[in-house]
Amino acid sequence: MTAGRLCDNPLVSEFRQVYPFTALVGQDPMRLALELNAVNPAIGGVLIRGEKGTAKSTAVRALARLLPELEVVKGCHYSCDPQSDRLCADCQLRVEGGESPLPSERRRMRVVELPINASEDRVVGSIDLEAAIKSGERRFEPGVLAEANRQILYVDEVNLLDDHIVDVLLDAAAMGINVVEREGISVWHPARFILVGTMNPEEGDLRPQLLDRFGLCVDVSGIVDIGNRVEIVLRRERFEADSEGFISSYAAQEEDERERIQRAINGLGAVDLSRPVLEGIARVAIALEVDGHRADLVAGKAAQALSALEGLPHAGLAEVAAVLPMVMAHRVRSQPGQRPHDVAEVARRVLGEA
Repeated sequence: MTAGRLCDNPLVSEFRQVYPFTALVGQDPMRLALELNAVNPAIGGVLIRGEKGTAKSTAVRALARLLPELEVVKGCHYSCDPQSDRLCADCQLRVEGGESPLPSERRRMRVVELPINASEDRVVGSIDLEAAIKSGERRFEPGVLAEANRQILYVDEVNLLDDHIVDVLLDAAAMGINVVEREGISVWHPARFILVGTMNPEEGDLRPQLLDRFGLCVDVSGIVDIGNRVEIVLRRERFEADSEGFISSYAAQEEDERERIQRAINGLGAVDLSRPVLEGIARVAIALEVDGHRADLVAGKAAQALSALEGLPHAGLAEVAAVLPMVMAHRVRSQPGQRPHDVAEVARRVLGEA
């Protein structure tokens, strides 16, 4: 393996030597939430809340190395899938011009980072209005959302972003497209990505309306088990002393996990979600007094993704119970004296009665 290097694009964190996903110690809910979104990005991303130094960014970059390589149109700003009928305007023009099939290449999935001080134009892209007025030509400068299409979009300290920027990100994540409109001129491009946001609640929270837009939410904290804390230090020292040797020692586990995720992606569409299971989800949402219906939709998708990871043909109440804490944690209105695990307790009780 070659020495680590930064990608030419400063917004993309792409290192040759990345800490293995399977070498992470603890933080199982965070790792599961990331994998569920990898299997089904329609879940809507994950918000990771917790203190610094809890392997949040390490886990995201490690996950990217487990995901299948992408087949992309060569020279496309948006990494369009040449086999898809949802091509960007540039690729559609190439097809209409007789360039079919479009030339393609394989590319590793990347982690695109959003700078905390990014302007709206830097995020969504900008239109050259002067060129449009003078010559009628639509010149579009792609932004971060273009770079993130079919990739992982990582937003550190998302709670410190302007609410309007967060709205733009969540809208694009939900619709799968980014639309830029300026002075009557409209440009759009595909923007399907796995959204991962992190935040430290001590530095401020997100508005409830924005919290609800994240599919899953997990809370992470420092590990208190002495044995695990020591193991974290030992593994990190081994990685820093001989990263190639350390990565090689986890090669078999990484390949097993990579194949597990690939099988889940391929088999997701065949996983059945029955009416009784949906009724169980609805009962828990009602018991927790969750507003709206997004929680029910996300819970069903997450349970299906978990079943696919486990190689199960049906999503059952056990899978629902496993994902509900991360589906409901940020949607339950906090009550005085409420404990963090109340969601899991309510889910077990209600599903048990069902």
